[in-house]
Amino acid sequence: MSTTRITDGLERTVIENMLDRNREALIETARGLSEADARRRLVTSLTTPISLLKHAAGAERIWFQRFWGGLDESECDGYSKRDEGTFTVTDDESLADVIAEFERASRRSREIAARFDLDETKDMPGEGTVSMRWTLLAMIEEFARHAGHGDILREQIDADPRPNP
Repeated sequence: MSTTRITDGLERTVIENMLDRNREALIETARGLSEADARRRLVTSLTTPISLLKHAAGAERIWFQRFWGGLDESECDGYSKRDEGTFTVTDDESLADVIAEFERASRRSREIAARFDLDETKDMPGEGTVSMRWTLLAMIEEFARHAGHGDILREQIDADPRPNP
C-alpha cells in the first residue's frame, strides 16, 4: 500500500469511523434508561450515564467548534461555561435532550473537521501544537474511555434495578 493512498483518504476514513463507533458506543450505554437511572450516582464523582454524554457534547464543542472552528461561545450550539470540565446536567434536561445535544455537537464536529487536512496544526495553550489527526485520535480515546465508564455504570444499574434514592 502506498503512503499516498493512506494520506488521501484511507487513514482518515478509518479514524473517522472509529470515532463515530465510539460516539455511538457511548450513547448506547445510556439508551433506554429511565430518567432516574440515567442520573443514578453509583460512584463518588458526578459520573452518571447522562453526565458522560453531557461531558462528551462539551468536549465536541470545545475541540471542534471553539478550537478548530474558531467560533465564539455565542456561536456554539449548547455551549456554556459548564463545558469547561464538568459533568453537570440540569434538572430540566432529559436523557433524550442530552443524547440529541451530543448528536448535534458530533454532526457539527464532523463538518468542521472535514475542512482540515489531518496534518494541519494549530497551537493550543497548555497542549502545544496539535494536528487534526491528534484531535481526532484524542476524541477516540476520550469517548472510548467514557464508553467504558458507561458500560460499568450500565452493568451496575441493570444488575440492581432499584431506583436512585
